[in-house]
Amino acid sequence: MAKIKQQKLPLLYQPLGFVLSWAGGTLAGLAYRKVWRTIRHEEHAPDALDPDRGWGEILLASAVQGAIFAVVRTAVDRTGARAVARSRRGRTGGRD
Repeated sequence: MAKIKQQKLPLLYQPLGFVLSWAGGTLAGLAYRKVWRTIRHEEHAPDALDPDRGWGEILLASAVQGAIFAVVRTAVDRTGARAVARSRRGRTGGRD
């Protein structure tokens, strides 16, 4: 199996990464609530400790939430990585 080369991110990216992650989490939460309203026509998604909801509904809500958060996190991470790569190319005159 090939090793993946992991580069150190510039120190400046750390605060930017935090802000992007926070914004991504907020965006994912909004998207999840909208998707749940579309799927179930309910304002609130079930909570794992909700005694009035069945296993199927709770697991469906969890799966939908996990998928949305994973997609948003990947998009945010990828966008940040590409921005860092572009900024590095700009400083080196296009040479990596």
